[in-house]
Amino acid sequence: MKKSKLNRMMVAFVVSAVLLVGSSLPTLAQQQPPPEQQKQQEEQDKQKQKEQQKAQKQKEQQQQQQVKQQQKAQKQQEQQQQQQVKQQQKAQKQPLPPQQQPQDNQQQKAQKQPLPPQQQQQVKQQQEAQQQQQQDKQQQKAQKQQRLSQEQQQQRISQQQQRSVQYREHLDQQQGLAEQHSAQLQQQKRMAQYRFQQQYLQRIRQQQLSLRNASSYNYGRDPYFYTPPSYRYSRGGSYYETNQYGANLLRQAVNYGYEEGFRAGEADRQDHWGYNYEDSYAYRDANYGYSGYYVERDDYNYYFREGFRRGYEDGFNSRYQYGHLSNGKYIILGAVLGTILTLEALR
Repeated sequence: MKKSKLNRMMVAFVVSAVLLVGSSLPTLAQQQPPPEQQKQQEEQDKQKQKEQQKAQKQKEQQQQQQVKQQQKAQKQQEQQQQQQVKQQQKAQKQPLPPQQQPQDNQQQKAQKQPLPPQQQQQVKQQQEAQQQQQQDKQQQKAQKQQRLSQEQQQQRISQQQQRSVQYREHLDQQQGLAEQHSAQLQQQKRMAQYRFQQQYLQRIRQQQLSLRNASSYNYGRDPYFYTPPSYRYSRGGSYYETNQYGANLLRQAVNYGYEEGFRAGEADRQDHWGYNYEDSYAYRDANYGYSGYYVERDDYNYYFREGFRRGYEDGFNSRYQYGHLSNGKYIILGAVLGTILTLEALR
């Protein structure tokens, strides 16, 4: 009995084990793919890896090619720079034709070969004029930042109105003196000086016509009357102040004086008359170019006569010591003008 029971238990155990193994085999079969599918997957992985390696290799080749192109471009640039340097060195060794020479070389050549005296004076005059223009621009810029008060402007206008009346009266008185001097020149048979005086008087008459409209003058639109002083100058041991517009008028007085003096001296030389600039009516009058505005008549007359005296000396001696001829006009040298009229900037 016991043995039979034991056999049945053994059989039951074996059957259970067989059933358990049988149920697990399908699961394992499901977890592991078939050999063909597994082989195909491995081939796909290898192909993908090859493609990645190929793409990486192409990328590296592109990078290397870019580096080579950059190196080539840099090398070409260096070669171009070296070629330019060689061309510049060659150009320096071989001078260009005169019309193509650099400006610096032309200036050096001009310095080695001095210009004729008249051209030297013109060059010097141009340089001085440029310096004066720069100085005037600086002064004008400074003047724009300041402006006189209404009370100061009105005071200037009142002074100007009185000055204009006095100047017109003075010109009327001068007419009699001019006629007397003209008659004297005719008696002395100084015809060249007589012609010069008639020309001078004609310019003065035209100047007088412009003064008749002084009563309608618009002072508010003239910047002289609201611009503060920017220069000072000395005359006769005293100092006077003026702005840019007054300074320009004084410079004009010296220039006009030189031109009229040159013509007067030239006339006396043609008449074979003795050297005497004070005998000229233009020197005594000294009003040509003066409109009665900006500065006192005495100041204008003084600087006109200073220019006249030097112009007369040049004209009488037929030379250009104090000035030069430019476009038919006799112009005083800037350096000479600077010694006659010394303008000191106030700021």
